[in-house]
Amino acid sequence: RSRGLGDVYKRQDMYHAIYPGQVWLDTNGRRIQAHGGSLYYLAGKFYWYGENKEKSHPGNGILQWGVRYYSSVDLYNWKDEGLLIPPDIRDVSSLLHPSSKAERPHIIYNEETAKYVCWMKVIRKGEQLALILTADSFFGPYEIVRNGIRPLGMCMGDFDLVKRPDGRACCYFEQVHKKIICADLSPDYTDVTGVYTEHFPHDNPPYVREAPAYFERSGKHYLLTSGTTGYHPNPSEASMADSVHGPFSILGNPHPEDGSLTSFNSQITSVFRHPGKQDLYIALADRWIPGLRDTDAAAFDSGETYRRIKNNFEWSFSDNPELKKKVSWTVPAPDTSLADYVWLPISFEQERPVLHWRSEWKIEDYE
Repeated sequence: RSRGLGDVYKRQDMYHAIYPGQVWLDTNGRRIQAHGGSLYYLAGKFYWYGENKEKSHPGNGILQWGVRYYSSVDLYNWKDEGLLIPPDIRDVSSLLHPSSKAERPHIIYNEETAKYVCWMKVIRKGEQLALILTADSFFGPYEIVRNGIRPLGMCMGDFDLVKRPDGRACCYFEQVHKKIICADLSPDYTDVTGVYTEHFPHDNPPYVREAPAYFERSGKHYLLTSGTTGYHPNPSEASMADSVHGPFSILGNPHPEDGSLTSFNSQITSVFRHPGKQDLYIALADRWIPGLRDTDAAAFDSGETYRRIKNNFEWSFSDNPELKKKVSWTVPAPDTSLADYVWLPISFEQERPVLHWRSEWKIEDYE
């Protein structure tokens, strides 16, 4: 049988490298559960936090069981530190109840208020909202301060928080099925100010951009985004600007070697700049469907599998009834408790970010 989260693997040795796409175990020998995740560096340690998928199985309605986090000193070996933000299992009306589908936590620190501010995306009763929490310590406890809002009156899809060198902050989020919004945050980071810009407008999925992952390098501002094909992977897109508000120039697919058009069967969730290296940026991604290639390797490798899924999404959102009749979903809902991770270093061809496939790589190889 396939292993569930509760199963313990026999891990004989410590990790000495990163192995993209392989099962990644914590120091107790259990699958790491920090999906849609980010890294935070604090007092000489790395903290990896994200959605805890231990109870997320097809059909049970549980998208996550709180936010789990791990600590590491080398980015290879991760100690389970427990739940950073636990689910509220007693109050079914709470936006932290597992049925509310709270996901993709992002945490930034506000020096003026001395608060750690966490934003999460919540899907509840057909709406996609922002849930905002704060804490006096990175380690919590986190308390809800805004119990589900629509930033700028918009439904908020996947997002990223950006803290700027001058202390100001902004949020990149998908205005669901329309475009990417860059919205300035209030001084306490718990709301938007009303100042915003719009980017990458599209009529409908699968072309609408989601999962924005921001980073800054040498004065340039970058966004890595995915298309909108549900859990099925699709081609990423890189863009660059001179300001957080753009305008952005599209640089193309940062996975140019990937003939499957699936971003190496992954979706990037965030980009982390290593604080001890001169120019090491790591793209953190989830592999939601690890066995996708096993169904039809030839079709997957050629990009045909992706093209079929792309067509299904395009036809599904079309106003043409004849196209809607052609829709045929071929990928079942994945067991996200078994999802893996694809962490890769970003190379730069002049100013263009590129991700080359590496089955194994080491932090020590970078200055």
